[in-house]
This record gives sequence, structure tokens and C-alpha cells, in this order.
Amino acid sequence: MRIIVVGAGVGGASAAIALRRLGHDVVVHDRMRENKPVGAALSLWSNGVKVLNWLGLGDEVAALGGRMDDMAYLDGRTGAELCAFSLAPVTEQTGQRPYPVARADLQSLLMDTVGAEHLHLGHEMVGIEDDGEQVTVTFADGSTDTGDLLIAADGARSRARDHVTAADEGGERIERTYSGYTNFNGLIPVDPAIGPSDRWTTYVADGKRAAVMPVADDRFYFWFDVPQPAGLPYDRADGKAPLEQAFAGWAPGVKTLLAAIDPAVSLNRVEIWDIDPFHTWTRGRVALLGDAAHNTAPDIGQGACLALEDTFALAIILATNTVSVPDSLRRYAASRSQRAADLVLRARARGEETHGYDAATTAAWYDSLAGTDGTDIIRGIVGNISGSPVNLGVGLSD
Repeated sequence: MRIIVVGAGVGGASAAIALRRLGHDVVVHDRMRENKPVGAALSLWSNGVKVLNWLGLGDEVAALGGRMDDMAYLDGRTGAELCAFSLAPVTEQTGQRPYPVARADLQSLLMDTVGAEHLHLGHEMVGIEDDGEQVTVTFADGSTDTGDLLIAADGARSRARDHVTAADEGGERIERTYSGYTNFNGLIPVDPAIGPSDRWTTYVADGKRAAVMPVADDRFYFWFDVPQPAGLPYDRADGKAPLEQAFAGWAPGVKTLLAAIDPAVSLNRVEIWDIDPFHTWTRGRVALLGDAAHNTAPDIGQGACLALEDTFALAIILATNTVSVPDSLRRYAASRSQRAADLVLRARARGEETHGYDAATTAAWYDSLAGTDGTDIIRGIVGNISGSPVNLGVGLSD
């Protein structure tokens, strides 16, 4: 079949790789003109890494990933250690080490694997027509492309989502929901004064978080969460001034982290939104994938992993079901939408717990961190992974 993929992010590019491996003629269109991913890095937990292994990219992903052996929480004000524990049980129980990776590095790997001859950048989708036999996509420059099916991986503000849910025909549009906080993130050189080079270190206080994770090339991926209203003005010329204000008086490690940030090199500001779970992922020969189907907050680190799971499920279903394209796409959606919904809501609940929206709830979470051996935290991480289709129902061990 000729398959059109709209969106060259993690979901779209991985889907293109998988579908090409099945022998399909795949072309990818994206509105971006060059590889400029949103966000500095992402968490690839075991379920996401396993999909990349399945795509034949295991060695390359391992080389891009940071070695994250331990996890620790510190008091944001004093720097006192609340808890520290090994992440080895995650690997032991799931069969795969997780990796934090720089998003641009992963994106480059995926796009290179797709192949330049199959990528068309600078193509913004503006319309979809499905005549029951083929689907035609129209782009802002007036060009079109026609295929047997369309995989719409066009992100949180998906235009294809309106087509699939019939919102472009007067139906109710699915709107995003503000999660209550803004995230600042970027990359800096590893500095032991902030945290060990093999540890995920998080400072917490006042409903705020400052954290670092190791990625390849002796770098930390950092992020800060600041609870605040949506729509506050921010000029890139402001640089890290809002962070310096929000985290004034915090522990020496956080001060060192703030000092290391060069806004001209790496600093992103993103308001965090998600979408209430919905289950209409397909219409005729069009299917949603990734954030277009299940935009989630990053509080459990499963956004990219969910998109990779979509790729795995879609490819398996297209390879094994032959009634019709619409039938196969419906089976894909049925296999995915409930799990995605569960993790969207799990991430939302996690964000509500950690960001001080209810002071007593967040205080209780802080209390639970003090002196823990990490058993409950590991259980939560593994719980997010256990339902993945890539585990084939037997991917975990006690």
C-alpha cells in the first residue's frame, strides 16, 4: 500500500520506519522546515526502548541514552536528601534499561532511518479528502498527495483530529486542558554539584520541581516546573529571569543549575496542556497516532513511549488483518485508546499531586518521600510500563 504519514516527530517517523519494513510505500510530510524538536529531551522508559529495539535501532538508541542508574529526591530549600535508590529493579522487572535521550538526537536518528527521499518538509496539511477508496491530503502550498491510508501524527494541535472527530463538519471540537504549570527545560554540561552523572535528581518544594537527568555526551537534561496561570507573557529576551525569581533562595545545587543555563544555547519554555481522553481515533482511511490521539502531560514520562507503542500496535495490526483498511484502523484504535486514556489520567493525577494545587496533598507526597526505599515509586514506574503491547502480556518479572 501507499501510506501517507503526516508528522515527522517520534510517532510519525517511527511509524514510517515500521511500515516501510513491512514493505509499504511510505511518504512522510511535516510542516517543519528543519529538525527543530520542541523540548530538549525525553524519557524513554523500557516500553518505548523496546519498540525502538524492535525497529532495529537498539544499539543506536543505547548510544544516545544517558546512563541513569539511580533516582533521588532532595529538599528544594535545603538540599537535604529525602531519598535515594537504585532504578535497577525497573530494568530487572521489565527486561530493558530505560534511557533519557536528547530529543534532537533521537529525532535525527529516526529521520535518517526513514530516509531523506521519503521525507517532505515544509508541507503544512490543510485538508483531507477520503473517497472510500483513497485519501488525499492537501497542503498549504496547494500541493496534494494521495494514498491508501493516512496516519496523522500531527501533534497536540492536530488538524487531522478535527477531521476524524468530524469537528470540521460542525461537530464538537476536542479542546486541550491546561495542566496548571509551565515547564522550562534544556541541556547543560554534567556538574556533580547539581547531582551525580548517573542519577535522576529532583529538588522539590512549594509545589515546584527542579530536576536533571543524564543524556549522552556528558550532558544533563534539566527541567523546572512552575505552577502558574496559562497565558502569562514571556519574551525570550527574559531568558532565565523567571526561573531565578521562582527559585530564589533554593538549595545550592539549584543555584548551580540556574547559573549553568545559557538561554542562547538551550532553554525552552512550554505551558503544559493535555487532552481529556477520547476514543474516536479513526475515520475511514485516516487514523490518529501519538499526541494527536492522546496528548498527555509529562508527569509520568510516557508521552513519547505511548507514541512508540502506537507504532508497534499499528504495524502488527496492518500486517495481520486483511478485511479492509478501515477495519484494520478500527482494530488499531480499539487496541490502544483505553491504555492511552489510562496513562493520560495517571499523568494528570500525578501532576495534581506534585504541583501544590492542594497544599495538603503535596505535603503528604513530600512526607512520603522522606526515607523511602523507592519500592512504591518503582512500582508506579513499572505499572506504567506493564500494560504495554510490546510486552506481549509476559514482559514483566517479579
